[in-house]
Amino acid sequence: MNITVIGVGYVGLANAILLAQHNQVIAFDINPAKINLINNKTSPIADKEIELYLKEKELHLKATTDKNCAYANPDYVIIATPTDYDTEKNFFNTTAVESVINDCALLAPHAAIIIKSTIPVGFTEAMQKKYPNLTLAFSPEFLREGKALYDNLYPSRIILGGQGEKIRQFASLLQQGAIKSDIPVLFMHSTEAEAVKLFSNTYLALRISYFNELDTYAEIRGLDTQAIIQGVCLDPRIGDGYNNPSFGYGGYCLPKDTKQLKANYQNIPENLISAIVASNTTRKDHIAHMIEQKNPHCVGIYRLTMKTNSDNFRASAIQGIMKRLKSSGIEVIVYEPTLEADTFLNSRVIKDLEAFANASDIIVCNRLTPEIQKFKTKIYTRDLWGKD
Repeated sequence: MNITVIGVGYVGLANAILLAQHNQVIAFDINPAKINLINNKTSPIADKEIELYLKEKELHLKATTDKNCAYANPDYVIIATPTDYDTEKNFFNTTAVESVINDCALLAPHAAIIIKSTIPVGFTEAMQKKYPNLTLAFSPEFLREGKALYDNLYPSRIILGGQGEKIRQFASLLQQGAIKSDIPVLFMHSTEAEAVKLFSNTYLALRISYFNELDTYAEIRGLDTQAIIQGVCLDPRIGDGYNNPSFGYGGYCLPKDTKQLKANYQNIPENLISAIVASNTTRKDHIAHMIEQKNPHCVGIYRLTMKTNSDNFRASAIQGIMKRLKSSGIEVIVYEPTLEADTFLNSRVIKDLEAFANASDIIVCNRLTPEIQKFKTKIYTRDLWGKD
Protein backbone atom coordinates (compact mmCIF):
# COMPACT_ATOMS: atom_id res chain seq x y z
CA MET A 1 0.00 0.00 0.00
CA ASN A 2 1.01 3.63 -0.51
CA ILE A 3 0.49 5.47 2.76
CA THR A 4 0.97 9.15 3.55
CA VAL A 5 1.35 10.30 7.16
CA ILE A 6 0.76 13.99 7.82
CA GLY A 7 2.63 15.19 10.93
CA VAL A 8 5.71 13.49 12.44
CA GLY A 9 5.28 13.95 16.16
CA TYR A 10 5.00 10.95 18.50
CA VAL A 11 1.84 9.59 16.87
CA GLY A 12 2.71 10.28 13.24
CA LEU A 13 6.28 9.01 13.34
CA ALA A 14 5.40 5.88 15.33
CA ASN A 15 2.69 5.00 12.81
CA ALA A 16 4.89 5.81 9.81
CA ILE A 17 7.64 3.48 11.04
CA LEU A 18 5.22 0.72 12.00
CA LEU A 19 3.60 0.76 8.55
CA ALA A 20 6.84 1.32 6.60
CA GLN A 21 7.95 -2.22 7.45
CA HIS A 22 5.53 -3.58 4.82
CA ASN A 23 4.24 -0.55 2.88
CA GLN A 24 5.53 2.46 0.98
CA VAL A 25 5.20 5.35 3.42
CA ILE A 26 5.69 9.07 2.87
CA ALA A 27 5.90 11.19 6.03
CA PHE A 28 5.00 14.85 5.54
CA ASP A 29 5.76 17.71 7.91
CA ILE A 30 6.27 21.46 7.59
CA ASN A 31 9.42 21.32 9.76
CA PRO A 32 12.47 20.80 7.46
CA ALA A 33 14.77 19.94 10.38
CA LYS A 34 12.58 16.98 11.39
CA ILE A 35 12.37 15.78 7.79
CA ASN A 36 16.16 15.90 7.35
CA LEU A 37 16.70 13.93 10.55
CA ILE A 38 14.25 11.20 9.52
CA ASN A 39 15.78 10.88 6.04
CA ASN A 40 19.18 10.54 7.73
CA LYS A 41 17.75 7.72 9.91
CA THR A 42 17.82 9.84 13.07
CA SER A 43 14.81 10.31 15.33
CA PRO A 44 13.69 13.89 16.03
CA ILE A 45 12.11 12.73 19.31
CA ALA A 46 13.38 10.71 22.27
CA ASP A 47 11.98 7.20 21.80
CA LYS A 48 14.17 4.11 22.10
CA GLU A 49 12.27 1.95 19.60
CA ILE A 50 11.88 4.75 17.04
CA GLU A 51 15.62 5.43 17.21
CA LEU A 52 16.41 1.72 16.82
CA TYR A 53 14.02 1.08 13.93
CA LEU A 54 15.15 4.14 11.98
CA LYS A 55 18.78 3.18 12.37
CA GLU A 56 18.67 -0.60 11.92
CA LYS A 57 15.45 -1.74 10.21
CA GLU A 58 14.79 -1.87 6.49
CA LEU A 59 11.95 0.63 6.15
CA HIS A 60 10.18 1.86 3.03
CA LEU A 61 10.01 5.37 4.43
CA LYS A 62 10.61 8.75 2.87
CA ALA A 63 10.07 12.08 4.63
CA THR A 64 9.22 15.28 2.77
CA THR A 65 8.05 18.87 3.06
CA ASP A 66 6.66 18.73 -0.50
CA LYS A 67 2.86 18.56 -0.41
CA ASN A 68 2.61 17.42 -4.04
CA CYS A 69 4.95 14.52 -3.30
CA ALA A 70 2.97 13.58 -0.18
CA TYR A 71 -0.36 13.45 -2.01
CA ALA A 72 0.93 11.89 -5.25
CA ASN A 73 -0.89 8.55 -5.07
CA PRO A 74 -1.82 7.42 -1.56
CA ASP A 75 -4.17 4.56 -0.72
CA TYR A 76 -4.36 5.94 2.83
CA VAL A 77 -3.71 9.33 4.40
CA ILE A 78 -3.09 9.29 8.14
CA ILE A 79 -3.66 12.61 9.88
CA ALA A 80 -1.46 13.08 12.96
CA THR A 81 -1.35 16.85 13.28
CA PRO A 82 -1.58 18.53 16.71
CA THR A 83 -4.92 19.72 18.06
CA ASP A 84 -4.24 22.09 20.94
CA TYR A 85 -7.06 22.94 23.32
CA ASP A 86 -8.61 26.35 22.70
CA THR A 87 -9.55 27.70 26.15
CA GLU A 88 -11.75 30.44 24.66
CA LYS A 89 -13.85 28.10 22.53
CA ASN A 90 -13.67 25.18 25.02
CA PHE A 91 -12.82 22.81 22.17
CA PHE A 92 -9.80 21.44 20.38
CA ASN A 93 -8.45 23.63 17.62
CA THR A 94 -9.01 21.30 14.68
CA THR A 95 -7.88 23.77 12.01
CA ALA A 96 -4.87 21.68 10.99
CA VAL A 97 -6.94 18.48 10.69
CA GLU A 98 -9.60 20.25 8.61
CA SER A 99 -6.89 21.69 6.34
CA VAL A 100 -5.50 18.20 5.66
CA ILE A 101 -8.98 16.82 4.90
CA ASN A 102 -9.50 19.66 2.45
CA ASP A 103 -6.12 18.90 0.82
CA CYS A 104 -7.17 15.26 0.48
CA ALA A 105 -10.42 16.28 -1.19
CA LEU A 106 -8.46 18.30 -3.74
CA LEU A 107 -5.32 16.17 -4.23
CA ALA A 108 -6.15 12.59 -3.16
CA PRO A 109 -9.94 12.10 -3.16
CA HIS A 110 -9.68 8.30 -3.61
CA ALA A 111 -7.53 7.81 -0.47
CA ALA A 112 -9.08 6.57 2.77
CA ILE A 113 -8.42 9.14 5.50
CA ILE A 114 -7.55 7.86 8.97
CA ILE A 115 -7.62 10.56 11.66
CA LYS A 116 -5.18 9.86 14.51
CA SER A 117 -5.22 13.38 15.96
CA THR A 118 -7.33 13.75 19.09
CA ILE A 119 -10.58 15.50 18.16
CA PRO A 120 -13.94 16.44 19.71
CA VAL A 121 -16.68 13.82 19.83
CA GLY A 122 -18.69 14.07 16.62
CA PHE A 123 -15.95 15.72 14.54
CA THR A 124 -15.42 12.86 12.05
CA GLU A 125 -19.14 12.55 11.38
CA ALA A 126 -19.37 16.31 10.77
CA MET A 127 -16.44 16.16 8.33
CA GLN A 128 -18.02 13.17 6.55
CA LYS A 129 -21.19 15.22 5.97
CA LYS A 130 -19.10 18.12 4.67
CA TYR A 131 -17.10 15.81 2.34
CA PRO A 132 -19.57 13.03 1.43
CA ASN A 133 -17.35 11.62 -1.32
CA LEU A 134 -14.40 10.98 0.99
CA THR A 135 -13.79 7.86 3.09
CA LEU A 136 -13.15 9.05 6.66
CA ALA A 137 -12.41 7.15 9.85
CA PHE A 138 -11.10 7.87 13.33
CA SER A 139 -8.59 5.54 14.97
CA PRO A 140 -7.60 6.53 18.52
CA GLU A 141 -4.04 6.16 19.75
CA PHE A 142 -3.04 5.12 23.27
CA LEU A 143 0.68 5.90 23.15
CA ARG A 144 3.03 6.80 25.98
CA GLU A 145 5.69 9.47 25.58
CA GLY A 146 9.03 7.80 24.92
CA LYS A 147 7.23 4.50 24.23
CA ALA A 148 5.17 5.46 21.17
CA LEU A 149 6.50 2.86 18.73
CA TYR A 150 6.66 0.18 21.43
CA ASP A 151 2.96 0.73 22.12
CA ASN A 152 2.21 0.33 18.41
CA LEU A 153 4.28 -2.85 18.22
CA TYR A 154 2.49 -4.25 21.30
CA PRO A 155 -0.90 -2.51 21.22
CA SER A 156 -3.50 -3.05 23.94
CA ARG A 157 -6.19 -2.80 21.25
CA ILE A 158 -6.83 -1.47 17.74
CA ILE A 159 -9.97 0.62 17.29
CA LEU A 160 -11.37 1.80 13.96
CA GLY A 161 -14.30 4.19 13.88
CA GLY A 162 -15.60 4.07 10.34
CA GLN A 163 -17.30 2.02 7.65
CA GLY A 164 -16.20 0.05 4.60
CA GLU A 165 -13.64 -2.47 3.39
CA LYS A 166 -10.72 -0.02 3.22
CA ILE A 167 -11.20 0.81 6.89
CA ARG A 168 -11.21 -2.88 7.83
CA GLN A 169 -8.12 -3.39 5.69
CA PHE A 170 -6.31 -0.62 7.59
CA ALA A 171 -6.74 -2.58 10.82
CA SER A 172 -4.99 -5.49 9.10
CA LEU A 173 -2.08 -3.21 8.15
CA LEU A 174 -1.64 -2.18 11.79
CA GLN A 175 -1.72 -5.84 12.87
CA GLN A 176 0.78 -6.76 10.17
CA GLY A 177 3.31 -4.25 11.50
CA ALA A 178 2.89 -5.23 15.15
CA ILE A 179 4.95 -7.83 17.01
CA LYS A 180 2.14 -8.78 19.38
CA SER A 181 -0.37 -11.32 18.11
CA ASP A 182 -4.00 -11.79 19.12
CA ILE A 183 -4.61 -8.04 19.32
CA PRO A 184 -8.22 -7.14 20.17
CA VAL A 185 -9.69 -5.24 17.20
CA LEU A 186 -12.89 -3.23 17.55
CA PHE A 187 -14.90 -1.64 14.74
CA MET A 188 -17.46 0.99 15.68
CA HIS A 189 -18.97 4.28 14.60
CA SER A 190 -16.49 7.17 14.48
CA THR A 191 -18.29 9.04 17.26
CA GLU A 192 -17.98 6.09 19.65
CA ALA A 193 -14.28 5.77 18.77
CA GLU A 194 -13.75 9.46 19.55
CA ALA A 195 -15.48 8.95 22.90
CA VAL A 196 -13.23 5.95 23.69
CA LYS A 197 -10.16 8.18 23.35
CA LEU A 198 -11.43 10.93 25.65
CA PHE A 199 -12.93 8.61 28.27
CA SER A 200 -9.75 6.45 28.37
CA ASN A 201 -7.46 9.41 28.99
CA THR A 202 -9.84 10.99 31.48
CA TYR A 203 -9.93 7.74 33.47
CA LEU A 204 -6.12 7.75 33.61
CA ALA A 205 -6.22 11.37 34.78
CA LEU A 206 -8.79 10.33 37.41
CA ARG A 207 -6.48 7.63 38.72
CA ILE A 208 -3.49 9.97 38.85
CA SER A 209 -5.61 12.58 40.65
CA TYR A 210 -6.93 10.01 43.11
CA PHE A 211 -3.50 8.92 44.29
CA ASN A 212 -2.29 12.50 44.35
CA GLU A 213 -5.17 13.43 46.65
CA LEU A 214 -4.42 10.39 48.81
CA ASP A 215 -0.85 11.69 49.03
CA THR A 216 -2.02 15.21 49.92
CA TYR A 217 -4.05 13.77 52.79
CA ALA A 218 -1.13 11.69 54.05
CA GLU A 219 1.36 14.57 53.75
CA ILE A 220 -0.79 17.00 55.75
CA ARG A 221 -1.67 14.38 58.39
CA GLY A 222 1.94 13.15 58.68
CA LEU A 223 1.10 9.64 57.45
CA ASP A 224 3.13 7.19 55.36
CA THR A 225 1.78 7.55 51.81
CA GLN A 226 3.65 4.50 50.57
CA ALA A 227 2.17 2.20 53.20
CA ILE A 228 -1.35 3.40 52.42
CA ILE A 229 -0.96 3.04 48.65
CA GLN A 230 0.53 -0.44 48.98
CA GLY A 231 -2.35 -1.50 51.20
CA VAL A 232 -4.92 -0.08 48.79
CA CYS A 233 -3.34 -1.44 45.61
CA LEU A 234 -2.97 -5.03 46.79
CA ASP A 235 -6.72 -5.25 46.13
CA PRO A 236 -6.73 -6.91 42.66
CA ARG A 237 -9.74 -4.83 41.68
CA ILE A 238 -7.59 -1.71 42.08
CA GLY A 239 -4.16 -2.94 40.98
CA ASP A 240 -0.65 -1.49 41.06
CA GLY A 241 -0.48 0.88 38.08
CA TYR A 242 -0.53 4.66 37.84
CA ASN A 243 -0.23 5.04 41.62
CA ASN A 244 3.04 6.95 42.11
CA PRO A 245 2.26 10.45 43.42
CA SER A 246 3.31 13.39 41.27
CA PHE A 247 2.84 17.13 40.96
CA GLY A 248 -0.18 16.57 38.70
CA TYR A 249 -0.96 15.13 35.28
CA GLY A 250 0.46 16.88 32.23
CA GLY A 251 1.96 16.20 28.80
CA TYR A 252 0.41 16.12 25.34
CA CYS A 253 -2.90 14.45 26.12
CA LEU A 254 -4.37 14.37 29.60
CA PRO A 255 -4.82 18.11 30.35
CA LYS A 256 -6.50 18.89 27.04
CA ASP A 257 -8.46 15.62 26.75
CA THR A 258 -10.03 16.02 30.20
CA LYS A 259 -11.05 19.61 29.41
CA GLN A 260 -12.43 18.52 26.04
CA LEU A 261 -14.52 15.77 27.61
CA LYS A 262 -15.84 18.24 30.19
CA ALA A 263 -16.84 20.59 27.34
CA ASN A 264 -18.64 17.68 25.64
CA TYR A 265 -20.77 17.30 28.78
CA GLN A 266 -22.62 20.57 28.20
CA ASN A 267 -26.27 20.02 29.26
CA ILE A 268 -25.42 16.48 30.44
CA PRO A 269 -25.38 15.71 34.22
CA GLU A 270 -21.91 15.08 35.63
CA ASN A 271 -19.76 15.58 38.72
CA LEU A 272 -16.65 13.48 38.22
CA ILE A 273 -15.36 14.98 34.97
CA SER A 274 -15.34 18.53 36.33
CA ALA A 275 -13.72 17.28 39.54
CA ILE A 276 -10.91 15.59 37.59
CA VAL A 277 -10.13 18.85 35.78
CA ALA A 278 -10.31 20.90 38.99
CA SER A 279 -8.23 18.43 41.02
CA ASN A 280 -5.16 19.05 38.87
CA THR A 281 -5.23 22.75 39.75
CA THR A 282 -5.77 21.95 43.42
CA ARG A 283 -2.78 19.59 43.45
CA LYS A 284 -0.44 22.23 42.02
CA ASP A 285 -1.75 24.77 44.54
CA HIS A 286 -1.00 22.33 47.35
CA ILE A 287 2.52 21.48 46.16
CA ALA A 288 3.41 25.17 45.79
CA HIS A 289 2.00 25.88 49.27
CA MET A 290 4.06 23.10 50.88
CA ILE A 291 7.23 24.49 49.27
CA GLU A 292 6.42 28.06 50.32
CA GLN A 293 5.97 26.85 53.93
CA LYS A 294 9.71 26.07 54.00
CA ASN A 295 10.51 29.78 53.38
CA PRO A 296 13.09 29.30 50.62
CA HIS A 297 14.76 32.27 48.91
CA CYS A 298 15.68 30.24 45.83
CA VAL A 299 13.89 27.11 44.59
CA GLY A 300 15.64 24.86 42.07
CA ILE A 301 13.49 22.96 39.59
CA TYR A 302 15.17 19.67 38.70
CA ARG A 303 13.99 18.67 35.23
CA LEU A 304 10.97 20.02 33.35
CA THR A 305 10.23 16.73 31.60
CA MET A 306 7.21 14.70 32.65
CA LYS A 307 8.76 11.26 32.46
CA THR A 308 12.09 9.49 32.46
CA ASN A 309 13.63 8.94 29.02
CA SER A 310 11.47 11.73 27.55
CA ASP A 311 12.47 15.09 26.09
CA ASN A 312 8.95 16.52 26.29
CA PHE A 313 7.93 19.08 28.87
CA ARG A 314 4.91 20.47 27.06
CA ALA A 315 2.21 21.28 29.66
CA SER A 316 4.27 19.62 32.39
CA ALA A 317 2.81 20.09 35.86
CA ILE A 318 6.05 21.54 37.19
CA GLN A 319 5.50 24.67 35.10
CA GLY A 320 2.36 25.40 37.11
CA ILE A 321 4.39 25.02 40.31
CA MET A 322 7.01 27.44 38.97
CA LYS A 323 4.43 30.10 38.15
CA ARG A 324 2.85 29.86 41.60
CA LEU A 325 6.22 30.15 43.39
CA LYS A 326 7.31 33.10 41.26
CA SER A 327 4.03 34.92 41.92
CA SER A 328 4.89 34.63 45.64
CA GLY A 329 8.18 36.43 45.04
CA ILE A 330 10.41 33.35 45.31
CA GLU A 331 13.37 33.09 42.93
CA VAL A 332 13.17 30.00 40.73
CA ILE A 333 16.05 28.43 38.81
CA VAL A 334 15.98 25.45 36.45
CA TYR A 335 18.18 22.46 35.67
CA GLU A 336 17.10 20.88 32.38
CA PRO A 337 19.83 19.35 30.14
CA THR A 338 17.58 19.27 27.06
CA LEU A 339 17.22 23.07 27.08
CA GLU A 340 19.59 25.17 24.99
CA ALA A 341 18.20 28.52 26.16
CA ASP A 342 19.62 30.38 29.16
CA THR A 343 16.17 31.12 30.58
CA PHE A 344 12.81 29.36 30.84
CA LEU A 345 9.64 31.23 31.86
CA ASN A 346 11.99 34.10 32.79
CA SER A 347 13.90 31.85 35.20
CA ARG A 348 17.64 31.20 34.94
CA VAL A 349 18.68 27.86 33.47
CA ILE A 350 21.80 26.49 35.16
CA LYS A 351 23.42 23.70 33.16
CA ASP A 352 25.92 22.51 35.76
CA LEU A 353 24.22 20.23 38.29
CA GLU A 354 26.56 21.06 41.19
CA ALA A 355 26.19 24.79 40.63
CA PHE A 356 22.41 24.38 40.38
CA ALA A 357 22.24 22.42 43.64
CA ASN A 358 24.49 24.87 45.50
CA ALA A 359 22.34 27.82 44.40
CA SER A 360 19.09 26.14 45.52
CA ASP A 361 17.66 26.26 49.04
CA ILE A 362 15.18 23.56 48.00
CA ILE A 363 15.37 21.27 44.95
CA VAL A 364 11.91 20.43 43.64
CA CYS A 365 11.94 17.08 41.89
CA ASN A 366 8.88 15.39 40.36
CA ARG A 367 10.79 12.17 39.63
CA LEU A 368 13.96 11.07 41.43
CA THR A 369 16.99 9.94 39.45
CA PRO A 370 20.34 8.54 40.67
CA GLU A 371 22.22 11.76 39.83
CA ILE A 372 20.07 13.92 42.10
CA GLN A 373 20.06 11.54 45.09
CA LYS A 374 23.31 12.94 46.53
CA PHE A 375 21.51 16.22 47.21
CA LYS A 376 18.67 14.47 49.07
CA THR A 377 18.85 16.80 52.10
CA LYS A 378 17.59 19.62 49.86
CA ILE A 379 15.02 17.67 47.83
CA TYR A 380 11.27 18.12 47.95
CA THR A 381 9.47 15.36 46.04
CA ARG A 382 6.38 13.18 46.29
CA ASP A 383 7.96 10.36 44.24
CA LEU A 384 7.80 7.07 46.13
CA TRP A 385 9.23 4.52 43.72
CA GLY A 386 11.47 6.39 41.28
CA LYS A 387 9.22 5.46 38.37
CA ASP A 388 6.61 7.14 36.22
